[in-house]
Amino acid sequence: MIKMKITRFDRNNDNTPILSNDEIDKYAHDVLEDYKPELLREPGTVPFEHFLESYLGLELRFKDIYNEDPKNPIWGRTVFHETLVKIFDRENECIKNMPVRANTIVLDNYLLKKGLEGMLSFTGFHEGAHFLLHSEVTSLKQAGQMCCRRKNVENLKGLPQTAEQWREHHANRFASSFSMPDSTFLRFVNEFLRDHGIYKRCIILGQDDDLDIFAKDLLPERISEVYGVSQIAASIKLKKCGFVAVGAKL
Repeated sequence: MIKMKITRFDRNNDNTPILSNDEIDKYAHDVLEDYKPELLREPGTVPFEHFLESYLGLELRFKDIYNEDPKNPIWGRTVFHETLVKIFDRENECIKNMPVRANTIVLDNYLLKKGLEGMLSFTGFHEGAHFLLHSEVTSLKQAGQMCCRRKNVENLKGLPQTAEQWREHHANRFASSFSMPDSTFLRFVNEFLRDHGIYKRCIILGQDDDLDIFAKDLLPERISEVYGVSQIAASIKLKKCGFVAVGAKL
């Protein structure tokens, strides 16, 4: 396993690493090259369970994670050292504290539903990124774990402001770069566009109904099938890479 050499920390904000997008992208590339280098040459799905368990050496568990806010459910917890995780015990219909060993990722059973395979995989990579990047964060070391809600995994809108938001940005950036590496993603999308007679470098939403359907539905769906990620993650990656924009060309 390749560990990132982090040299900059925000000492005033929980010892959160200071990382640029380029640094995260390079690290994701290096980890994938060490884990499955063939996926840097040809598009494909990274097996998230094997990556977490065999490469990172983590224990992966699925439970009904207790959530006090049903509108913003908890999808994952990364456990850094032995602690308790609050879950809902369906068999006994009660809430209980479950002992969890260090270096464990707990994912919510909701993600096992049919049709959520891509979000399950992406959430796994998101939690794996926290394990790789945030083990030295002061509050997480004290609490023993990190909690990630749906909004943290699906998207963080706008520029991160707080230390927590930066950590979630780090995790999403790593998960995106790792599961959809630029070395294959850019070529794959360009070829898919050409195969459908689209030669624009960037599709501007709101200008053509047919192109809107293609950019919002067909293209993310195909990326989801090939890379095994959610369509939401695919759509975000398309915008970040400049293939899709709203209102004005990037």
